[in-house]
Amino acid sequence: MSVEEGVAAMSVSASTTTTNKSPNKDTELEWPMTKVRSTFINFFVTKHSHTPWPSSPVVPHDDPTLLFCNAGMNQYKPLFLGTCDPNLEMSKLTRATNSQKCIRAGGKHNDLDDVGKDVYHHTFFEMLGNWSFGDYFKVEAIAMAWQCLTEEFGLDPERLYATYFGGDDDNFWEMGATGPCGPCTEIHYDRIGGGRDASKLVNADLPDVIEIWNNVFIQFNREVDGTLKTLPAQHVDTGMGFERLTSILQGVDSNYDTDIFIPIFDEIRTITGARPYGGKIGAEDDGYVDMAYRVVADHIRTLSFAIADGATPSNDGRGYVLRRVLRRAVRYGRQNLGADLGFFARLVPKVVELMGDTFPELRKNQAHVTAVIKEEEESFSKTLDKGLIKFKELADTNVGEDKVFSGVDAHFLYTSMGFPVDLTELMAEELGMTVDRDAFDAKMRQEQELSAAAHQAKMMGGSGKDMRLVAEQTSYLVGRGVDATDDAAKYQWNTDLDGCTAKALFIGRNETDDGIGFVDTITSDSGSVGIILDRTSFYAEAGGQIYDTGVITTGTGATVRIDNVQSYGHATIRIDNVQSYGQYVLHLGEVTDGTVTAGDAVTCSVNYARRSPIAANHTMTHVLNFALRDVLVTNGDGDAANQSVDQKGSLCDENKLRFDFSWGGALTTDQL
Repeated sequence: MSVEEGVAAMSVSASTTTTNKSPNKDTELEWPMTKVRSTFINFFVTKHSHTPWPSSPVVPHDDPTLLFCNAGMNQYKPLFLGTCDPNLEMSKLTRATNSQKCIRAGGKHNDLDDVGKDVYHHTFFEMLGNWSFGDYFKVEAIAMAWQCLTEEFGLDPERLYATYFGGDDDNFWEMGATGPCGPCTEIHYDRIGGGRDASKLVNADLPDVIEIWNNVFIQFNREVDGTLKTLPAQHVDTGMGFERLTSILQGVDSNYDTDIFIPIFDEIRTITGARPYGGKIGAEDDGYVDMAYRVVADHIRTLSFAIADGATPSNDGRGYVLRRVLRRAVRYGRQNLGADLGFFARLVPKVVELMGDTFPELRKNQAHVTAVIKEEEESFSKTLDKGLIKFKELADTNVGEDKVFSGVDAHFLYTSMGFPVDLTELMAEELGMTVDRDAFDAKMRQEQELSAAAHQAKMMGGSGKDMRLVAEQTSYLVGRGVDATDDAAKYQWNTDLDGCTAKALFIGRNETDDGIGFVDTITSDSGSVGIILDRTSFYAEAGGQIYDTGVITTGTGATVRIDNVQSYGHATIRIDNVQSYGQYVLHLGEVTDGTVTAGDAVTCSVNYARRSPIAANHTMTHVLNFALRDVLVTNGDGDAANQSVDQKGSLCDENKLRFDFSWGGALTTDQL
């Protein structure tokens, strides 16, 4: 979807809102959900010169640090870090606003276990936000937020409470274990009002005093070792809960009593035959029917958006989280609402009806979403039966007098049997046992850390030094007048590229007194080094294709072996890796002979014998993609629900190719 299409969809006129299905069904809503969304965006566009920008997918395919997009700022990380490709339209942004699709069902920000238990937690939600990229900062951002709430939406200032950063962990926002972060101020709303002082109820996890908006002032980057590095520019990142604001403006006490959810509840009742939704929680919720309504309605939104954006339930990573979400919803639907198997997939059309105009990708992928959910639902009963048998076996043999079910065993059920951990906890509770959740979470973290460590090792060039270029390095290069690397020659074959210039020499972050890592000369004693040239014929790792290798030589006879080419930005340098960081291509390797000085004229010599099979494998991924579409779609069985096959990734090196794709069903032997 283009930027223009995304903005047009996001700014749907309030006159096209859906029919009011709130508890006051006979009264037209003053603030239907589409009007809430468009009013916020139009406020920042027309009154504060922000650029309307479409939501990114909830699946961050290019960010290995995230399972899902969990905040509005995720897609802007390259701008915060100074690594955004200058050829992208995003690089020109100074102010932006949108409603971002978010999922918080795993990782640092995880609301999954709270959904259903109260009336304001969600795994999928929209985050209304405005951003400044090196433009305005704290004073202006706070003034805009106050004006938006009190004047544009007409909220009573006496009901608003603001928090601030006092120097400790409170009011310091971080999106994950690493990445851009900074102090923040939260705005909370008192639903009751009446002149009371509700300041002591702020952040008390009560439904009557809720946080609605967080203004984050991005000043730092959290490093892998936990330290904070000051960013070269200051930014503003704000996020307001769309569902919470809508509930306030519609005069109801629960997000689930708005026109965002009531139509889904009506559809659940029609399909399952359950009693009407009553809005009860805890002990007042007989049979946990209302909890089941909330779980099912929230989770069908999460699954619909995640699958539409390219995710698929599976046994690991984000796919594992989605499978847990789906099976959690199906279990509540079948056990608490009396639903038949297959009910969950039948809710997809209602989600598309409600959200498809604002997010067209839902309508475009409705058949695929329905097919994936239907297949997962059908396989759940088999998985559930196997998991119950294995659970009983483990409980009988491994649980001692302490009545604690092993976290390692729970992890086994989760990864090997597809058995959700919350289901394990429920079954354990019925037998008077508890699950060692700390051990389970530790096992999950161990797997995630191994994956992250593997990625980090690759980005460090295998040297043990941190050979990445982040905001402080790219800002340094821009400040020194180093132009973007011209890599047009990477498409040429079997010829050296003469007349290049070594513009910057890098020995690793924190390897120099200033911590930035650039030096004037490098030798064989420098160990792993990085070189940024004005021009290069080396291909940086991108698009699933591995980097080129080769050598870079100077006119004085110095040689650098290139083992890695990273795109950021003499002697003989062996090039072993090449990676791209924003506008710069970084050639990683070792000096094998001589001395290289910044400004030296150099020659790039790519190992074309190695590149040849890589290129052939890359070509075959396109052939395979065509063949899949031809066999499964063009000449398939015509099942309308399965007419979508999409590439989800690839890996091409000199030895093999891997092609990842999505398809709503198993392939037959003949199809293969």
